[in-house]
Amino acid sequence: MRILFLTHAFNSLTQRLYVELTALGHEVSIEFDIDDRVTAEAVALWRPELVVAPFLKRRIPESIWRAQRCIVIHPGIEGDRGPSALDRAIADGETEWGVTALEANAEMDAGDVWASVGFAMRDAAKGSLYRNEVTEAAVTAIGLVLERLAQPGFCPRPLDPLRPGVRGRLRPPMRQPDRAIDWSRDGTAAVLRKIRAADGFPGVHDAIHGLPVALFDAHPEDALRRRHASAAPGTVLATRDGAVCRATVDGAVWITHLRRIDGQEPSFKLPAVTVLGERLAGVPEAPLAPDAVVDGATWRPIRYEEQGAVGYVHFPFYNGAMGTRHCEQLRAAVARAKARPTRVIVLLGGPDFWSNGIHLNLIEAAAQPADESWRNIEAMNDLVREILLTERQMTVAALQGNAGAGGVFLALAADRVYARDGVILNPHYKAMGNLYGSEYWTYLLPRRVGPARAQAITGNRLPLGAGEAARVGLVDGHFGATPAAFRAEIARRAAVWAAAPGLAAELAAKRARRAADEAQAPLAGYRAAEMERMRLNFYGFDASYHVARHHFVHKLPRSRTPLHLARHRRSAGGAPASRS
Repeated sequence: MRILFLTHAFNSLTQRLYVELTALGHEVSIEFDIDDRVTAEAVALWRPELVVAPFLKRRIPESIWRAQRCIVIHPGIEGDRGPSALDRAIADGETEWGVTALEANAEMDAGDVWASVGFAMRDAAKGSLYRNEVTEAAVTAIGLVLERLAQPGFCPRPLDPLRPGVRGRLRPPMRQPDRAIDWSRDGTAAVLRKIRAADGFPGVHDAIHGLPVALFDAHPEDALRRRHASAAPGTVLATRDGAVCRATVDGAVWITHLRRIDGQEPSFKLPAVTVLGERLAGVPEAPLAPDAVVDGATWRPIRYEEQGAVGYVHFPFYNGAMGTRHCEQLRAAVARAKARPTRVIVLLGGPDFWSNGIHLNLIEAAAQPADESWRNIEAMNDLVREILLTERQMTVAALQGNAGAGGVFLALAADRVYARDGVILNPHYKAMGNLYGSEYWTYLLPRRVGPARAQAITGNRLPLGAGEAARVGLVDGHFGATPAAFRAEIARRAAVWAAAPGLAAELAAKRARRAADEAQAPLAGYRAAEMERMRLNFYGFDASYHVARHHFVHKLPRSRTPLHLARHRRSAGGAPASRS
Protein backbone atom coordinates (compact mmCIF):
# COMPACT_ATOMS: atom_id res chain seq x y z
CA MET A 1 0.00 0.00 0.00
CA ARG A 2 1.11 3.56 -0.72
CA ILE A 3 1.07 5.43 2.61
CA LEU A 4 1.82 9.01 3.58
CA PHE A 5 2.83 9.79 7.16
CA LEU A 6 1.72 13.26 8.22
CA THR A 7 3.54 14.04 11.44
CA HIS A 8 4.79 16.89 13.61
CA ALA A 9 8.23 15.28 13.82
CA PHE A 10 10.02 12.04 13.01
CA ASN A 11 9.83 10.93 16.63
CA SER A 12 10.38 7.47 18.08
CA LEU A 13 6.80 6.29 17.46
CA THR A 14 6.82 7.54 13.87
CA GLN A 15 10.18 5.86 13.26
CA ARG A 16 8.93 2.54 14.65
CA LEU A 17 5.79 2.61 12.47
CA TYR A 18 7.93 3.53 9.46
CA VAL A 19 10.22 0.56 10.12
CA GLU A 20 7.32 -1.86 10.65
CA LEU A 21 5.35 -0.81 7.57
CA THR A 22 8.29 -0.67 5.19
CA ALA A 23 9.35 -4.13 6.40
CA LEU A 24 5.90 -5.37 5.34
CA GLY A 25 6.47 -4.00 1.84
CA HIS A 26 4.41 -0.82 2.05
CA GLU A 27 5.65 2.32 0.30
CA VAL A 28 5.90 5.01 2.96
CA SER A 29 6.73 8.66 2.49
CA ILE A 30 6.80 11.29 5.22
CA GLU A 31 5.70 14.92 5.36
CA PHE A 32 6.09 17.19 8.38
CA ASP A 33 2.92 19.05 9.33
CA ILE A 34 4.06 22.55 8.46
CA ASP A 35 0.89 24.13 7.09
CA ASP A 36 -2.25 23.18 5.14
CA ARG A 37 -0.85 24.17 1.76
CA VAL A 38 2.28 22.08 2.15
CA THR A 39 0.21 19.11 3.35
CA ALA A 40 -2.08 19.35 0.31
CA GLU A 41 0.95 19.48 -1.94
CA ALA A 42 2.42 16.35 -0.33
CA VAL A 43 -0.83 14.43 -0.85
CA ALA A 44 -0.97 15.53 -4.48
CA LEU A 45 2.63 14.46 -5.09
CA TRP A 46 2.51 11.06 -3.37
CA ARG A 47 -1.13 10.16 -4.14
CA PRO A 48 -1.38 7.85 -1.14
CA GLU A 49 -3.96 5.16 -0.59
CA LEU A 50 -3.84 5.98 3.12
CA VAL A 51 -2.66 8.91 5.25
CA VAL A 52 -1.44 8.02 8.75
CA ALA A 53 -0.90 10.67 11.43
CA PRO A 54 1.29 9.10 14.15
CA PHE A 55 2.11 12.35 15.97
CA LEU A 56 0.13 15.52 15.27
CA LYS A 57 -0.50 18.67 17.28
CA ARG A 58 -3.33 20.08 15.17
CA ARG A 59 -6.22 18.91 13.01
CA ILE A 60 -5.73 17.46 9.54
CA PRO A 61 -7.13 19.95 6.99
CA GLU A 62 -10.73 19.23 5.99
CA SER A 63 -9.79 19.32 2.31
CA ILE A 64 -7.53 16.33 2.98
CA TRP A 65 -9.67 14.10 5.20
CA ARG A 66 -12.78 14.59 3.06
CA ALA A 67 -10.91 13.40 -0.06
CA GLN A 68 -8.55 10.89 1.53
CA ARG A 69 -8.85 8.30 4.30
CA CYS A 70 -6.75 9.60 7.19
CA ILE A 71 -6.01 7.56 10.32
CA VAL A 72 -4.93 9.38 13.49
CA ILE A 73 -3.02 7.52 16.20
CA HIS A 74 -4.25 8.84 19.57
CA PRO A 75 -2.39 7.82 22.77
CA GLY A 76 -5.59 7.31 24.71
CA ILE A 77 -8.36 4.80 25.34
CA GLU A 78 -11.49 4.76 23.23
CA GLY A 79 -13.51 7.89 23.90
CA ASP A 80 -10.55 9.85 25.28
CA ARG A 81 -10.17 13.21 23.60
CA GLY A 82 -7.76 16.07 24.13
CA PRO A 83 -4.04 16.84 23.81
CA SER A 84 -3.01 15.65 27.31
CA ALA A 85 -4.16 12.04 27.09
CA LEU A 86 -1.09 10.32 28.52
CA ASP A 87 -0.35 13.17 30.93
CA ARG A 88 -3.75 12.81 32.52
CA ALA A 89 -3.59 9.01 32.59
CA ILE A 90 -0.41 9.24 34.69
CA ALA A 91 -1.65 12.10 36.87
CA ASP A 92 -4.93 10.30 37.56
CA GLY A 93 -3.21 7.04 38.46
CA GLU A 94 -4.84 5.02 35.68
CA THR A 95 -3.93 1.33 35.81
CA GLU A 96 -5.11 0.52 32.28
CA TRP A 97 -4.70 2.73 29.23
CA GLY A 98 -4.51 2.35 25.48
CA VAL A 99 -4.07 3.63 21.95
CA THR A 100 -6.90 4.34 19.53
CA ALA A 101 -6.71 4.53 15.74
CA LEU A 102 -9.36 7.00 14.57
CA GLU A 103 -10.49 8.23 11.20
CA ALA A 104 -9.92 11.97 10.96
CA ASN A 105 -12.96 14.24 10.83
CA ALA A 106 -13.92 17.79 11.78
CA GLU A 107 -13.47 17.23 15.52
CA MET A 108 -10.11 16.41 17.11
CA ASP A 109 -9.91 12.76 18.25
CA ALA A 110 -13.63 12.22 17.56
CA GLY A 111 -13.62 10.17 14.35
CA ASP A 112 -14.78 6.62 13.75
CA VAL A 113 -12.77 3.97 15.60
CA TRP A 114 -10.76 1.55 13.44
CA ALA A 115 -8.85 -0.07 16.30
CA SER A 116 -8.37 0.29 20.05
CA VAL A 117 -5.53 -1.52 21.84
CA GLY A 118 -5.12 -1.52 25.61
CA PHE A 119 -2.11 -1.97 27.89
CA ALA A 120 -1.30 -2.02 31.61
CA MET A 121 0.25 1.18 32.96
CA ARG A 122 3.63 1.20 34.72
CA ASP A 123 4.94 3.60 37.36
CA ALA A 124 7.05 5.40 34.79
CA ALA A 125 7.59 8.73 33.10
CA LYS A 126 5.45 9.77 30.16
CA GLY A 127 8.31 9.40 27.69
CA SER A 128 9.08 5.88 28.83
CA LEU A 129 5.43 4.81 28.50
CA TYR A 130 5.27 6.48 25.08
CA ARG A 131 8.40 4.75 23.79
CA ASN A 132 7.33 1.35 25.07
CA GLU A 133 3.66 0.57 25.81
CA VAL A 134 2.17 3.28 23.61
CA THR A 135 4.46 2.44 20.70
CA GLU A 136 3.77 -1.31 20.90
CA ALA A 137 0.02 -0.66 21.08
CA ALA A 138 0.25 1.74 18.12
CA VAL A 139 2.06 -0.91 16.03
CA THR A 140 -0.71 -3.39 16.84
CA ALA A 141 -3.41 -0.80 16.13
CA ILE A 142 -2.08 0.19 12.71
CA GLY A 143 -1.73 -3.50 11.86
CA LEU A 144 -5.41 -3.99 12.67
CA VAL A 145 -6.31 -0.97 10.55
CA LEU A 146 -4.51 -2.41 7.54
CA GLU A 147 -6.15 -5.81 8.04
CA ARG A 148 -9.58 -4.23 8.28
CA LEU A 149 -9.03 -2.07 5.23
CA ALA A 150 -8.51 -5.29 3.30
CA GLN A 151 -11.81 -6.74 4.56
CA PRO A 152 -14.62 -5.97 2.10
CA GLY A 153 -17.51 -4.28 3.84
CA PHE A 154 -15.73 -3.53 7.10
CA CYS A 155 -17.05 -0.36 8.72
CA PRO A 156 -15.35 1.37 11.65
CA ARG A 157 -17.62 2.06 14.60
CA PRO A 158 -18.65 5.65 15.36
CA LEU A 159 -17.18 7.04 18.56
CA ASP A 160 -19.97 6.78 21.15
CA PRO A 161 -19.05 7.89 24.69
CA LEU A 162 -22.31 6.34 25.97
CA ARG A 163 -21.57 2.87 24.64
CA PRO A 164 -20.95 0.33 27.45
CA GLY A 165 -17.25 -0.13 28.10
CA VAL A 166 -16.26 3.26 26.68
CA ARG A 167 -14.86 5.21 29.62
CA GLY A 168 -12.83 7.86 27.81
CA ARG A 169 -14.09 11.44 27.63
CA LEU A 170 -13.21 14.85 26.31
CA ARG A 171 -10.77 16.53 28.67
CA PRO A 172 -9.06 19.92 28.43
CA PRO A 173 -5.31 20.34 28.14
CA MET A 174 -3.35 20.05 31.38
CA ARG A 175 -2.12 23.48 32.41
CA GLN A 176 0.61 24.34 34.88
CA PRO A 177 -1.90 24.91 37.73
CA ASP A 178 -3.01 21.29 37.20
CA ARG A 179 0.58 20.12 37.48
CA ALA A 180 1.77 22.31 40.36
CA ILE A 181 3.54 20.67 43.30
CA ASP A 182 2.56 21.75 46.82
CA TRP A 183 5.73 20.80 48.67
CA SER A 184 4.03 21.36 52.03
CA ARG A 185 1.38 18.71 51.26
CA ASP A 186 2.44 16.42 48.42
CA GLY A 187 4.10 13.15 49.32
CA THR A 188 6.80 11.47 47.26
CA ALA A 189 4.29 9.46 45.22
CA ALA A 190 2.36 12.59 44.24
CA VAL A 191 5.52 14.53 43.35
CA LEU A 192 6.79 11.67 41.20
CA ARG A 193 3.44 11.32 39.46
CA LYS A 194 3.26 15.03 38.64
CA ILE A 195 6.80 15.25 37.27
CA ARG A 196 6.45 12.00 35.33
CA ALA A 197 3.18 13.20 33.77
CA ALA A 198 5.01 16.27 32.44
CA ASP A 199 8.13 14.40 31.31
CA GLY A 200 9.70 15.52 28.04
CA PHE A 201 7.33 18.45 27.70
CA PRO A 202 6.32 20.78 29.34
CA GLY A 203 7.87 19.89 32.71
CA VAL A 204 6.47 21.05 36.06
CA HIS A 205 6.97 24.74 36.77
CA ASP A 206 8.49 25.45 40.15
CA ALA A 207 11.28 27.46 41.80
CA ILE A 208 14.51 26.26 43.42
CA HIS A 209 16.55 28.68 45.51
CA GLY A 210 14.71 31.57 43.89
CA LEU A 211 15.16 30.49 40.27
CA PRO A 212 11.99 29.70 38.27
CA VAL A 213 12.52 26.36 36.54
CA ALA A 214 10.68 23.44 34.96
CA LEU A 215 11.37 20.07 36.59
CA PHE A 216 12.16 16.84 34.69
CA ASP A 217 13.14 13.24 35.42
CA ALA A 218 12.36 12.42 39.05
CA HIS A 219 13.33 9.36 41.10
CA PRO A 220 12.57 8.36 44.72
CA GLU A 221 15.18 8.55 47.48
CA ASP A 222 14.96 6.92 50.92
CA ALA A 223 18.22 7.10 52.85
CA LEU A 224 18.99 10.81 52.51
CA ARG A 225 15.62 11.80 53.91
CA ARG A 226 16.22 9.68 56.99
CA ARG A 227 19.49 11.54 57.55
CA HIS A 228 17.74 14.93 57.17
CA ALA A 229 14.51 14.17 59.02
CA SER A 230 14.06 17.78 60.20
CA ALA A 231 14.46 19.37 56.73
CA ALA A 232 11.42 21.27 55.48
CA PRO A 233 9.65 19.84 52.42
CA GLY A 234 11.11 21.33 49.24
CA THR A 235 14.58 21.74 50.74
CA VAL A 236 17.50 20.74 48.55
CA LEU A 237 19.19 18.06 50.64
CA ALA A 238 22.11 17.14 48.39
CA THR A 239 23.48 16.90 44.89
CA ARG A 240 24.78 13.86 43.02
CA ASP A 241 26.26 13.66 39.54
CA GLY A 242 24.38 16.74 38.33
CA ALA A 243 21.05 16.00 40.05
CA VAL A 244 19.47 17.60 43.12
CA CYS A 245 17.64 15.80 45.93
CA ARG A 246 14.61 17.60 47.41
CA ALA A 247 12.71 16.69 50.55
CA THR A 248 9.01 15.81 50.39
CA VAL A 249 6.60 15.50 53.31
CA ASP A 250 7.26 11.77 53.57
CA GLY A 251 10.55 11.19 51.76
CA ALA A 252 12.65 12.74 49.02
CA VAL A 253 13.08 12.81 45.24
CA TRP A 254 16.02 13.20 42.93
CA ILE A 255 15.43 15.64 40.06
CA THR A 256 18.04 15.23 37.36
CA HIS A 257 17.16 17.98 34.84
CA LEU A 258 15.79 21.51 34.85
CA ARG A 259 14.90 24.16 32.31
CA ARG A 260 15.04 27.87 33.12
CA ILE A 261 11.69 29.63 32.69
CA ASP A 262 12.77 33.13 33.75
CA GLY A 263 13.42 34.32 30.18
CA GLN A 264 17.19 33.97 30.51
CA GLU A 265 19.49 31.68 28.54
CA PRO A 266 20.16 28.84 28.35
CA SER A 267 16.44 28.06 28.21
CA PHE A 268 16.68 24.37 27.34
CA LYS A 269 16.96 21.26 29.51
CA LEU A 270 20.25 20.75 31.34
CA PRO A 271 21.44 18.83 34.40
CA ALA A 272 19.98 20.45 37.51
CA VAL A 273 23.34 21.39 39.04
CA THR A 274 24.40 23.06 35.79
CA VAL A 275 21.25 25.21 35.79
CA LEU A 276 21.40 26.18 39.48
CA GLY A 277 25.15 26.79 39.65
CA GLU A 278 26.20 29.01 42.54
CA ARG A 279 22.72 28.90 44.03
CA LEU A 280 23.69 25.50 45.40
CA ALA A 281 26.62 26.83 47.44
CA GLY A 282 26.69 24.96 50.72
CA VAL A 283 24.58 22.04 49.52
CA PRO A 284 26.58 18.84 50.09
CA GLU A 285 27.44 16.32 47.38
CA ALA A 286 26.25 12.79 48.17
CA PRO A 287 28.36 10.54 45.93
CA LEU A 288 27.36 6.94 45.38
CA ALA A 289 29.66 4.46 43.68
CA PRO A 290 28.20 2.32 40.87
CA ASP A 291 28.83 -0.86 42.85
CA ALA A 292 27.71 0.43 46.26
CA VAL A 293 25.05 -1.70 47.94
CA VAL A 294 22.00 0.41 48.79
CA ASP A 295 19.15 -0.26 51.18
CA GLY A 296 16.09 1.42 49.72
CA ALA A 297 15.29 3.55 46.69
CA THR A 298 17.83 5.95 45.24
CA TRP A 299 19.20 7.29 41.94
CA ARG A 300 22.62 7.15 40.31
CA PRO A 301 23.58 7.48 36.65
CA ILE A 302 25.66 4.28 36.55
CA ARG A 303 25.09 1.05 38.45
CA TYR A 304 27.18 -2.13 38.53
CA GLU A 305 26.04 -5.53 39.77
CA GLU A 306 27.25 -9.10 39.55
CA GLN A 307 25.37 -12.36 39.16
CA GLY A 308 27.78 -15.25 39.39
CA ALA A 309 30.51 -14.83 36.79
CA VAL A 310 28.62 -12.06 34.92
CA GLY A 311 29.00 -8.34 35.57
CA TYR A 312 26.25 -5.93 34.50
CA VAL A 313 26.83 -2.23 33.83
CA HIS A 314 23.66 -0.12 33.76
CA PHE A 315 23.87 3.45 32.43
CA PRO A 316 20.37 4.91 31.91
CA PHE A 317 21.51 8.43 31.02
CA TYR A 318 18.64 10.87 30.49
CA ASN A 319 17.52 10.68 26.83
CA GLY A 320 20.61 8.60 26.12
CA ALA A 321 22.82 11.71 25.96
CA MET A 322 26.40 11.28 27.20
CA GLY A 323 28.41 14.36 28.12
CA THR A 324 32.15 14.43 28.70
CA ARG A 325 31.79 13.64 32.40
CA HIS A 326 29.30 10.82 31.72
CA CYS A 327 31.77 9.20 29.32
CA GLU A 328 34.62 9.53 31.82
CA GLN A 329 32.53 8.01 34.62
CA LEU A 330 31.32 5.16 32.44
CA ARG A 331 34.85 4.44 31.26
CA ALA A 332 35.97 4.23 34.89
CA ALA A 333 33.06 1.89 35.68
CA VAL A 334 33.97 -0.36 32.74
CA ALA A 335 37.61 -0.40 33.82
CA ARG A 336 36.56 -1.46 37.34
CA ALA A 337 34.30 -4.15 35.87
CA LYS A 338 37.21 -5.46 33.81
CA ALA A 339 39.27 -5.79 36.99
CA ARG A 340 36.66 -8.05 38.59
CA PRO A 341 36.98 -11.89 38.44
CA THR A 342 34.08 -12.23 36.00
CA ARG A 343 33.96 -13.96 32.63
CA VAL A 344 31.30 -11.87 30.88
CA ILE A 345 30.52 -8.14 31.09
CA VAL A 346 27.07 -7.02 29.90
CA LEU A 347 26.59 -3.35 29.00
CA LEU A 348 22.87 -2.63 29.44
CA GLY A 349 22.43 1.12 28.92
CA GLY A 350 18.92 2.03 30.07
CA PRO A 351 15.42 0.66 29.42
CA ASP A 352 14.49 3.55 27.10
CA PHE A 353 17.83 4.38 25.47
CA TRP A 354 21.09 2.50 25.17
CA SER A 355 22.99 5.59 24.07
CA ASN A 356 22.50 8.46 21.66
CA GLY A 357 26.10 9.61 21.67
CA ILE A 358 27.45 13.03 22.63
CA HIS A 359 25.39 15.44 24.76
CA LEU A 360 24.26 18.20 22.40
CA ASN A 361 22.52 20.26 25.11
CA LEU A 362 25.64 20.46 27.27
CA ILE A 363 27.66 21.36 24.20
CA GLU A 364 25.20 24.10 23.23
CA ALA A 365 25.38 25.54 26.76
CA ALA A 366 29.19 25.59 26.83
CA ALA A 367 31.10 28.86 26.55
CA GLN A 368 32.94 27.39 23.56
CA PRO A 369 30.71 24.75 21.92
CA ALA A 370 33.40 23.68 19.45
CA ASP A 371 35.85 22.98 22.27
CA GLU A 372 33.25 21.08 24.29
CA SER A 373 32.29 19.09 21.19
CA TRP A 374 35.93 18.08 20.87
CA ARG A 375 36.25 17.11 24.54
CA ASN A 376 33.01 15.14 24.43
CA ILE A 377 33.90 13.11 21.36
CA GLU A 378 37.39 12.41 22.69
CA ALA A 379 35.85 11.11 25.93
CA MET A 380 33.51 8.92 23.88
CA ASN A 381 36.51 7.59 21.98
CA ASP A 382 38.31 6.78 25.23
CA LEU A 383 35.24 4.85 26.39
CA VAL A 384 34.98 2.90 23.13
CA ARG A 385 38.65 2.00 23.34
CA GLU A 386 38.25 0.82 26.94
CA ILE A 387 35.52 -1.60 25.88
CA LEU A 388 37.30 -2.67 22.71
CA LEU A 389 40.48 -3.59 24.59
CA THR A 390 38.78 -5.92 27.07
CA GLU A 391 40.96 -9.04 26.98
CA ARG A 392 39.90 -11.25 29.91
CA GLN A 393 36.10 -11.13 29.49
CA MET A 394 33.54 -11.45 26.77
CA THR A 395 31.74 -8.13 26.36
CA VAL A 396 28.06 -7.93 25.39
CA ALA A 397 26.18 -4.81 24.35
CA ALA A 398 22.54 -5.47 25.32
CA LEU A 399 20.35 -2.82 23.71
CA GLN A 400 17.11 -2.82 25.67
CA GLY A 401 16.41 0.73 24.41
CA ASN A 402 16.95 2.76 21.25
CA ALA A 403 20.37 3.91 20.10
CA GLY A 404 21.52 6.60 17.72
CA ALA A 405 24.63 8.12 16.15
CA GLY A 406 27.74 7.46 18.26
CA GLY A 407 25.69 5.35 20.64
CA VAL A 408 25.29 2.67 17.97
CA PHE A 409 29.02 2.55 17.30
CA LEU A 410 29.73 2.46 21.03
CA ALA A 411 27.74 -0.79 21.10
CA LEU A 412 29.82 -2.22 18.25
CA ALA A 413 32.90 -2.07 20.47
CA ALA A 414 31.52 -5.11 22.32
CA ASP A 415 32.16 -8.68 21.22
CA ARG A 416 28.46 -9.44 20.87
CA VAL A 417 25.55 -7.09 20.25
CA TYR A 418 21.90 -7.95 20.89
CA ALA A 419 18.81 -5.77 20.68
CA ARG A 420 15.27 -5.95 22.02
CA ASP A 421 12.70 -6.68 19.33
CA GLY A 422 11.22 -3.17 19.23
CA VAL A 423 14.49 -1.23 19.35
CA ILE A 424 15.17 1.43 16.71
CA LEU A 425 18.74 2.19 15.62
CA ASN A 426 19.96 5.28 13.79
CA PRO A 427 23.55 4.34 12.85
CA HIS A 428 24.50 7.60 11.18
CA TYR A 429 25.62 11.15 11.95
CA LYS A 430 24.88 13.13 8.79
CA ALA A 431 21.49 14.45 9.90
CA MET A 432 23.38 16.54 12.48
CA GLY A 433 24.83 19.02 10.01
CA ASN A 434 26.72 16.41 7.98
CA LEU A 435 28.78 15.43 11.01
CA TYR A 436 31.44 12.87 10.13
CA GLY A 437 31.51 11.04 13.46
CA SER A 438 34.17 9.15 15.38
CA GLU A 439 33.94 6.41 18.07
CA TYR A 440 36.23 4.35 15.83
CA TRP A 441 33.30 3.74 13.50
CA THR A 442 35.56 3.47 10.45
CA TYR A 443 37.07 0.38 12.10
CA LEU A 444 34.10 -1.08 13.97
CA LEU A 445 31.38 -0.87 11.33
CA PRO A 446 33.24 -2.32 8.30
CA ARG A 447 34.60 -5.22 10.39
CA ARG A 448 30.99 -6.16 11.17
CA VAL A 449 29.16 -5.54 7.91
CA GLY A 450 31.85 -4.99 5.27
CA PRO A 451 32.99 -1.71 3.65
CA ALA A 452 30.20 -1.39 1.06
CA ARG A 453 27.38 -2.01 3.53
CA ALA A 454 29.06 0.28 6.06
CA GLN A 455 28.99 3.11 3.54
CA ALA A 456 25.35 2.42 2.72
CA ILE A 457 24.31 2.34 6.40
CA THR A 458 26.01 5.61 7.35
CA GLY A 459 24.75 7.39 4.25
CA ASN A 460 21.16 6.22 4.57
CA ARG A 461 19.97 8.61 7.33
CA LEU A 462 16.99 6.34 8.01
CA PRO A 463 16.20 4.22 11.08
CA LEU A 464 16.74 0.49 11.22
CA GLY A 465 14.58 -1.91 13.19
CA ALA A 466 16.15 -4.72 15.17
CA GLY A 467 15.22 -7.28 12.52
CA GLU A 468 16.85 -5.38 9.69
CA ALA A 469 19.89 -4.63 11.87
CA ALA A 470 20.31 -8.37 12.44
CA ARG A 471 19.85 -9.13 8.76
CA VAL A 472 22.67 -6.78 7.72
CA GLY A 473 24.94 -7.93 10.55
CA LEU A 474 24.82 -4.79 12.65
CA VAL A 475 23.59 -6.82 15.64
CA ASP A 476 23.92 -10.53 16.37
CA GLY A 477 20.28 -11.11 17.21
CA HIS A 478 17.09 -9.69 18.68
CA PHE A 479 14.48 -10.94 21.13
CA GLY A 480 12.24 -9.84 24.00
CA ALA A 481 8.93 -8.03 23.70
CA THR A 482 9.67 -5.78 26.69
CA PRO A 483 12.84 -4.46 28.36
CA ALA A 484 12.19 -6.79 31.33
CA ALA A 485 11.82 -9.84 29.08
CA PHE A 486 14.93 -8.83 27.15
CA ARG A 487 17.00 -8.45 30.34
CA ALA A 488 15.83 -11.85 31.59
CA GLU A 489 16.88 -13.56 28.37
CA ILE A 490 20.21 -11.73 28.28
CA ALA A 491 20.88 -12.86 31.85
CA ARG A 492 20.09 -16.46 30.92
CA ARG A 493 22.37 -16.37 27.88
CA ALA A 494 25.18 -14.56 29.72
CA ALA A 495 25.21 -17.24 32.41
CA VAL A 496 25.54 -19.91 29.70
CA TRP A 497 28.35 -18.02 27.97
CA ALA A 498 30.20 -17.53 31.25
CA ALA A 499 30.03 -21.24 32.02
CA ALA A 500 30.95 -22.40 28.52
CA PRO A 501 34.13 -24.52 28.48
CA GLY A 502 35.20 -22.95 25.20
CA LEU A 503 35.20 -19.37 26.48
CA ALA A 504 38.96 -19.33 27.18
CA ALA A 505 39.68 -20.32 23.58
CA GLU A 506 37.21 -17.74 22.31
CA LEU A 507 38.93 -15.01 24.32
CA ALA A 508 42.34 -16.12 23.07
CA ALA A 509 41.07 -15.91 19.50
CA LYS A 510 39.71 -12.43 20.20
CA ARG A 511 43.11 -11.26 21.45
CA ALA A 512 44.78 -12.72 18.39
CA ARG A 513 42.35 -10.95 16.02
CA ARG A 514 42.87 -7.65 17.80
CA ALA A 515 46.67 -8.03 17.58
CA ALA A 516 46.43 -8.83 13.86
CA ASP A 517 44.16 -5.85 13.24
CA GLU A 518 46.52 -3.59 15.19
CA ALA A 519 49.49 -4.77 13.15
CA GLN A 520 47.66 -4.07 9.93
CA ALA A 521 46.21 -0.65 10.93
CA PRO A 522 46.59 0.74 14.47
CA LEU A 523 43.49 1.97 16.31
CA ALA A 524 45.25 5.28 16.80
CA GLY A 525 45.28 5.77 13.04
CA TYR A 526 41.52 5.29 12.73
CA ARG A 527 40.95 7.74 15.55
CA ALA A 528 43.32 10.36 14.18
CA ALA A 529 41.72 10.22 10.73
CA GLU A 530 38.20 10.50 12.15
CA MET A 531 39.14 13.36 14.44
CA GLU A 532 40.75 15.26 11.58
CA ARG A 533 37.37 15.17 9.82
CA MET A 534 35.65 16.15 13.07
CA ARG A 535 38.01 19.09 13.43
CA LEU A 536 36.58 20.45 10.19
CA ASN A 537 33.03 19.94 11.51
CA PHE A 538 33.80 21.73 14.77
CA TYR A 539 36.28 24.42 13.68
CA GLY A 540 36.04 24.65 9.88
CA PHE A 541 34.35 27.19 7.64
CA ASP A 542 31.23 25.07 7.22
CA ALA A 543 29.08 25.77 10.30
CA SER A 544 26.39 23.20 9.39
CA TYR A 545 26.96 21.12 12.53
CA HIS A 546 26.66 24.13 14.83
CA VAL A 547 23.51 25.34 13.07
CA ALA A 548 21.92 21.88 13.14
CA ARG A 549 22.80 21.43 16.82
CA HIS A 550 21.32 24.82 17.69
CA HIS A 551 18.09 23.98 15.88
CA PHE A 552 17.91 20.57 17.54
CA VAL A 553 18.55 21.79 21.08
CA HIS A 554 16.20 24.77 20.83
CA LYS A 555 13.56 22.61 19.08
CA LEU A 556 13.09 25.14 16.30
CA PRO A 557 10.26 24.18 13.93
CA ARG A 558 11.17 22.68 10.60
CA SER A 559 10.53 24.77 7.50
CA ARG A 560 10.50 21.69 5.25
CA THR A 561 10.71 17.92 5.35
CA PRO A 562 14.18 16.49 4.60
CA LEU A 563 14.32 14.72 1.24
CA HIS A 564 15.54 11.45 2.73
CA LEU A 565 12.11 11.26 4.43
CA ALA A 566 9.95 12.94 1.79
CA ARG A 567 10.22 10.46 -1.07
CA HIS A 568 7.43 12.27 -2.88
CA ARG A 569 9.56 15.42 -3.21
CA ARG A 570 12.70 13.85 -4.63
CA SER A 571 11.40 13.91 -8.20
CA ALA A 572 9.51 17.18 -7.71
CA GLY A 573 12.39 19.54 -7.18
CA GLY A 574 12.65 18.97 -3.44
CA ALA A 575 11.34 22.07 -1.73
CA PRO A 576 7.65 22.62 -0.96
CA ALA A 577 5.82 25.48 -2.53
CA SER A 578 6.47 28.78 -0.81
CA ARG A 579 4.00 29.75 1.86
CA SER A 580 2.01 32.93 1.47
